[in-house]
Amino acid sequence: MTWSPDTSARADEIVAWYPEPRSAVMPLLYLAMREEGRLSDQGMQEVAARTGITAAQVLAVASFYTMFKREVGRHVVSVCRSISCHLLDSQAVVDAIADESGVPAGETADDGSLTIETVECIGACGGAPAVQVDYEMVEGLTPEKGRQLVRWLLDERPDLIRSDDLQERFGGQRSFDWGPDDPAGALGPYPAFAPYGTAGGGS
Repeated sequence: MTWSPDTSARADEIVAWYPEPRSAVMPLLYLAMREEGRLSDQGMQEVAARTGITAAQVLAVASFYTMFKREVGRHVVSVCRSISCHLLDSQAVVDAIADESGVPAGETADDGSLTIETVECIGACGGAPAVQVDYEMVEGLTPEKGRQLVRWLLDERPDLIRSDDLQERFGGQRSFDWGPDDPAGALGPYPAFAPYGTAGGGS
């Protein structure tokens, strides 16, 4: 496949930021995911062509980092299982989310709506149990709020996921004051970065 003109133009701009094109591999992998909603062989080949390295080298980078996903649903729900979250029963949150969605942890729904995963520390130990939806944070999630989160994702099908919105709808105690509301958020199952074109809202 060929990237859209907008994605191609942004890719050219990103590559120009770096002294060596190969340094743009990770930003271009986000663009590839934005283009198709996941990281395909064709997307990695496009990244390889634009950075002057082989597709195997691109795959080596993409397979090392967990945020680059080959198969993923429209939204990815990541539940922390590290010590603080574990001690505050994040397993019960995982179980509730899996039960409500019908998707076991580590799998994607047959209809492609959700991917459910457990992950290591996501940097919100003070707000445990912590969860991310498309890498946007919500702290202090209870099992019941986890069920409500799943229903919201499946029934409302939001186009934009924002941490502030998630926290207001489903969160509990925050680990710290996040500061002003951020209108930007995630457009899909990949981190939201305004310079890469993977964020929506205020970006």
